[in-house]
Amino acid sequence: MAERELRSDAVANRDRIVEAARAELSRSNGAPEELKLHRVAKAAGVGQGTLYRHFPTREDLLAEVYRHELTQLVDAAAPLLAEHSPLNALTLWLERLVEYARVKRGVMTAIEAAAWRELHSGRHQRLDEALQSLLDRGARAGELRDDVDAADVLLLLGGLARIPEAEWIPRAQRLITVITEGLRPA
Repeated sequence: MAERELRSDAVANRDRIVEAARAELSRSNGAPEELKLHRVAKAAGVGQGTLYRHFPTREDLLAEVYRHELTQLVDAAAPLLAEHSPLNALTLWLERLVEYARVKRGVMTAIEAAAWRELHSGRHQRLDEALQSLLDRGARAGELRDDVDAADVLLLLGGLARIPEAEWIPRAQRLITVITEGLRPA
């Protein structure tokens, strides 16, 4: 969509469309081919024309869902640290990351390679920084090892991409438990 100021009702419509698409993707376990744009428009309370004005293609909508998910994930780190112990904050954040990875897995398959590079550029630095802030706070509190960094944890989380959909919930949760237990100081 062209870079221009949107009216408040247009912004609200766009936000509802993204949220409806996110909900549809969750219901379909992140399968982008199951994302039915007419259902997204109906759930968002907008016409199909409004949906297509904001998102001319399914890939545009999927990319925005991905951006939205990544922003929410990154922005969650500080409030979690303010409300929970560092280890609990990290665990809750990793649980959000697992849900993000589920959506991302489907989105990545649907977005063309060139669009994916544009979408990905510069965004994962914020993810790394958010994770590192959780790890640093935990290390300072003595709840987490001080010899592990965000890159280590993200490499461990790479296994999420290999989890079959039918085994997602138990295996992803077990993976989080293994990682958080392994991050405790000896």
